[in-house]
Amino acid sequence: MEKGKRESRFIYECIGCGKQYDPVEVLYLCPSCSRENRTDNPPAGVLKTLYDYHSLKRQGLDFKQLSESSFKEVLPLKNMKSLPLLKVGNTPGYFFRQLGEKKLPFRLFFKDDGQNPTWSFKDRASAVVSAYAKEKGYKTIVAASTGNAGSSLAGICASQGQKAVIMVPEKAPLAKLTQIIMYGAQIVPVKGTYDEAFELSIKATEAFGWYNRNTAYNPLTIEGKKTVAFELFEQLGEKVPDRVFVSVGDGVIISGVYKGFEDLYKLGLTDRMPVVVGVQSEGSDNLVRNLDCPVFEVKPGTTMADSISVDVPRNFLMARDFIHKYRGEAITVSDQEILDAAAILARNTGIFAEPAAAAAFAGLLHHQANNLLPANSTNVVLLTGSGLKDLKAVKESLKMPAAIGPNIDELKILLPKHLTTK
Repeated sequence: MEKGKRESRFIYECIGCGKQYDPVEVLYLCPSCSRENRTDNPPAGVLKTLYDYHSLKRQGLDFKQLSESSFKEVLPLKNMKSLPLLKVGNTPGYFFRQLGEKKLPFRLFFKDDGQNPTWSFKDRASAVVSAYAKEKGYKTIVAASTGNAGSSLAGICASQGQKAVIMVPEKAPLAKLTQIIMYGAQIVPVKGTYDEAFELSIKATEAFGWYNRNTAYNPLTIEGKKTVAFELFEQLGEKVPDRVFVSVGDGVIISGVYKGFEDLYKLGLTDRMPVVVGVQSEGSDNLVRNLDCPVFEVKPGTTMADSISVDVPRNFLMARDFIHKYRGEAITVSDQEILDAAAILARNTGIFAEPAAAAAFAGLLHHQANNLLPANSTNVVLLTGSGLKDLKAVKESLKMPAAIGPNIDELKILLPKHLTTK
């Protein structure tokens, strides 16, 4: 984009070719890269949203001023009143000094984004996309989803008076499908994978003129997700944590975390970036496994953590660039480690997270077991969804006692001794 031609407060820059666009020109992908590489794995042409950081920095804004304005200077909206009435973001964070009876040598902070309106981190992206669509006059928004993004968009659209069309793999978890239907969205079960539902949603966007929310397709989803970094910075006393553990599927959430901290860095509000640790299931490791490979190899996902089960991580290129540029880390954990982490988390903190979210905590436990967390370091675990989203995944680990008669003798037999000792 030529200098002086800019019509908006922000621009898009292709992470591949570096070409810049005014948002009045382009809605989704870089026209050049996406046209020339339509069959590439992973997809090319993903756009990054940039602001005039130099001008904002010259204004001398401090973080308090930025927060009081609801970060409007670094969000792609004309009016913050375009956002939904539902309370999205500003989710609670908790420091825990110990797990069980063991005191921790490092600081552990859980960010519980399962407390968003539809119990998912995805509400951050849906809120910004919905608000932008509202400002641009779009009445219908479409998304492909394994569940969370779909239920999120459905709920946010219901609060905004917008229509939502959600395309889901037919095997998506019932709880998430139930949410979509209850919010009044048009649900479209697709015989196939998430990637096939994704492609159908793109065709529908082109055919019907809908606005598309898909992650790693609509660049504004990352702008919504980056707000978690602003909140973490504020909740940690305007300090950057040493590590942030993030579950990874498409690579959009980890990119959003990076983008938020990068915005703060470019504004001169911090002088460093955190180490972001991307955590994938061994059963769906297409992002982690390909980070340093010259040729991208797809392996079908088999993890029970459905929200991070992705064959083609559509934001791979941006996530890889962030991880390499800021010396991030990427690891895999087993499905059993994820289920164990979910149980440890729930029993020691009272936070019930779905498997896809608990993967981030499994990553921290992996680092702890391998002595990779320095004493007194601050480590954040981003929990992206409520455990009520996917009860089926934890069903096998639940042990329900048989019913007893209403008498004290049978109760004594049922209870463990430590509960009956005065």
